[in-house]
Amino acid sequence: MLSAETAAGSFPVETVEAMVRIILGAEKHPTASFDNYRMDQAFSTVDESIALASMFTANHLEGVKAIICFTESGSTPRLMSRVGSQLPIFAFSRHVSTQRKVALYRGVQPIAFDTDSAPCAEDFVRAIEMLKAQGSLVNGDFVIVSSGDTTLLGGTNTMKILRVDDKII
Repeated sequence: MLSAETAAGSFPVETVEAMVRIILGAEKHPTASFDNYRMDQAFSTVDESIALASMFTANHLEGVKAIICFTESGSTPRLMSRVGSQLPIFAFSRHVSTQRKVALYRGVQPIAFDTDSAPCAEDFVRAIEMLKAQGSLVNGDFVIVSSGDTTLLGGTNTMKILRVDDKII
């Protein structure tokens, strides 16, 4: 967005503020919520299929307020962030390096989450409770959850649609 002239100009703060206004305005446009990313191509891996199916569902199912992504490497939220959406993607990870990496992805918020094994129903409840406590979810909301039944990299193989006030276990 910056040319050599504006990048080295006398008003750097005002320039960045203007860029932020432009970006936020562009992301509010209705076309930013629905994306055709990879709709005409085959997927090559299971984790890619889950990531893109999660985003398609989140953008088309009424009542979805957030995406929860349990991640070891950050690969799944990276794939998700490529799809236009107004919904927040919460990347739950036990690895500080992954949390730092996903913080750079569009629409992804890292959350420190300690689990020594593959995420289970109790972890889903804890994650939802954390998001309720911070005001991101309320009873009645739908949330998309992606996870893997292993802690291996590239192991994302599950997508769930949960209602925030339902019993998960």
